[in-house]
Amino acid sequence: IPAASSRDVARGSRRVVLSLPDTHVVETVLAEIEADLIDGQIIIDTTTGDPERVEVNGRRLAERGVAYLDATVLGSSEQVRRGAAIVMAGGPRETFDACADLFGSFARQSFHLGPCGAGSRMKLVVNLVLGLNRAVLAEGLTFARKLGVDPAIALDVLRAGAAYSRVMDAKGPKMLAADFAPQARMRQHLKDVQLILEAATKHEARVPLSELHRALLERLVEEGFGDEDNAAIVRAF
Repeated sequence: IPAASSRDVARGSRRVVLSLPDTHVVETVLAEIEADLIDGQIIIDTTTGDPERVEVNGRRLAERGVAYLDATVLGSSEQVRRGAAIVMAGGPRETFDACADLFGSFARQSFHLGPCGAGSRMKLVVNLVLGLNRAVLAEGLTFARKLGVDPAIALDVLRAGAAYSRVMDAKGPKMLAADFAPQARMRQHLKDVQLILEAATKHEARVPLSELHRALLERLVEEGFGDEDNAAIVRAF
């Protein structure tokens, strides 16, 4: 039975899972339910968010006796349904261990990365590599076509050799078919790339490929393709 409000969820659940668009929305929901939280409750936040603000949220909730995990997820909605996702969590180790059964219901593997914020930082690392894998696949398939190589055969060759990545299985066929029905939207990944660049600036990391990636994504979003699947990065080429 659906709950009438977020406060009803907080009142009736020992463990509350959040899966929201960004940290701002998370903080809005936390502000709504905070008065209803009790000592010993656990907040499991799967949102890809700002690691610095995640740390602040974790400290504030800990003062109330509420445990907080930033348990970011690697995997599409379909992978979550199949129990094939990966969890990358930050927060108290004992809280992570206490949620093993919950993670096991949708993930094939779970990693404890450290204190609050560590899960969100790892998710940014993963999204950097994953997003660039999609972009380079899109460029490579388009390059093959321009050289007169059948892109479908090129994809088969790429899958067979050292250049292989799992992105080729998930997004290669969608790129070839121009099937951009969203599994994960390009607009949402642009948000993730912006978080990557903010973190890079803060920690003095050089990420020139991600800067170029942001420019490609921004142009596509401005052209009206933001709600298409991430495979639509091929439009940039």
